[in-house]
Amino acid sequence: MTTHLRSALWLPLFDELADPLAVARLAAEAEEAGWDGCFVWDHLRWRAPVLQAADPWITLAAVATATERLRIGPMVSPLARRRPAKVARETATLDRLSGGRLVLGVGIGSDRFGQELSKTGEELDDRRRGRMLDESLAILAAAWSGEPVRHHGEHYTVDDVTFLPRPVQRPGVPVWAAGFPGNLRPVRRAAGLDGFFPVNLEHPDQLAEVVAILAELRSGAAGPYEIAVSPPLDADPRPYAAAGATWWLSDFDPGVRLDTVRGVVREGPRVRP
Repeated sequence: MTTHLRSALWLPLFDELADPLAVARLAAEAEEAGWDGCFVWDHLRWRAPVLQAADPWITLAAVATATERLRIGPMVSPLARRRPAKVARETATLDRLSGGRLVLGVGIGSDRFGQELSKTGEELDDRRRGRMLDESLAILAAAWSGEPVRHHGEHYTVDDVTFLPRPVQRPGVPVWAAGFPGNLRPVRRAAGLDGFFPVNLEHPDQLAEVVAILAELRSGAAGPYEIAVSPPLDADPRPYAAAGATWWLSDFDPGVRLDTVRGVVREGPRVRP
């Protein structure tokens, strides 16, 4: 069954897009042109020739104040290199600033493209970062409840701390997990969350397989569930919608020129109701 696809910008915050005011203006133009969301990459650095990078949270705050309707969020944030108590505050504050429009994209991150883990002394083992991610998600869910958080885990301690005010969205900010389609571990993680973002999809058939696995894992689960995809801009959206995608994220290369993105924004989303 074909689902309704919504369209979002997915912006690598490098070089010309490392200016939060420029990104906020792009988001405002996108909202006017009929786009549904504006998501941003979360990286400390990238490989050459990229030189500049912006902080995603401060950029998203600018986007939140420049827009009224767009869904916004980091896509995706590698939570293993962030302190979960700080992320709890950031997400609740940003959700309130945006009027309940935040989506939190999460993943384990990678050292492959910019050595941002090895060059800053972060955890390099994928499995360990996966456990850190799961522990962070448990802390966030508890924090968003508004009840005291008492967490003593392998990696983090939050000892009787209440995180108020709560996010606007209830029970909390929607969380989408990213992962490669052939890896079942992130698919299982995503099944217990609010959405899945399969990265590096090569064909809609891959998506259909993942959607079938998620449907089985989520058997009996209630509430909406989102599937985000980011094929090349010139790909046909219809097979992805038929395979179960609900969001179409624009695909831009790191270091893309501002004018290039502005041209795509002004053309409007390729996916329309």
